[in-house]
Amino acid sequence: MRALATVALLLLAACAGGPPAPEWQATAHASLRAFESAWLAGRTRAAEQEFTRARSALAATGRPDLVARAELVRCAARVASLDFDDCPGYRALAADAAPAERAYAAYLAGEAKAEDAALLPEHQRAVTSAGLAGIADPFSRLVAAGVLFRRAQLDPAGIALAADTASAQGWRRPLLAWLAVQEKRARDAGDTAAADAFARRRRLAGGE
Repeated sequence: MRALATVALLLLAACAGGPPAPEWQATAHASLRAFESAWLAGRTRAAEQEFTRARSALAATGRPDLVARAELVRCAARVASLDFDDCPGYRALAADAAPAERAYAAYLAGEAKAEDAALLPEHQRAVTSAGLAGIADPFSRLVAAGVLFRRAQLDPAGIALAADTASAQGWRRPLLAWLAVQEKRARDAGDTAAADAFARRRRLAGGE
């Protein structure tokens, strides 16, 4: 199960069984999924609008833990695209987050601790470059690759796999980011032909 779905399911666990789910749950779920799609496609404005809609629905409950989980969804999408920050939306709510959310936030920041491993999704507990291919879900694989890259632990094969994963899904934003990494590495190594090829792919993906 991918990182985004893991967080979303934690968020929406109350939807399973029983009476019909409250409207805020359906709104949050649909908007978070729409946010993911728009973000990965590189449609920033649409992504921000969907996330604002989801966050507003969750905030109506007065539960900061739910909003913190949604913020982690946004952080995971950014990490998958190598758009690193300190996850300010989550940090503003961290005091009211549960241990699982704190562990996941540390993981996304590249600061996961061994003692928190059991709180993470199984495939993210001890991921390495060699293990990326074993992560079936494309989004989870990109998140894991982003974490490894942030920790300077991603080898060239892992970088290539991340770029190929984004390409196969047609996810423009992460593809552009990973192609830029490949281009820079090739230029730094003096491989002008490879660097130029990566640059051409990047321009094509970027609509040039």
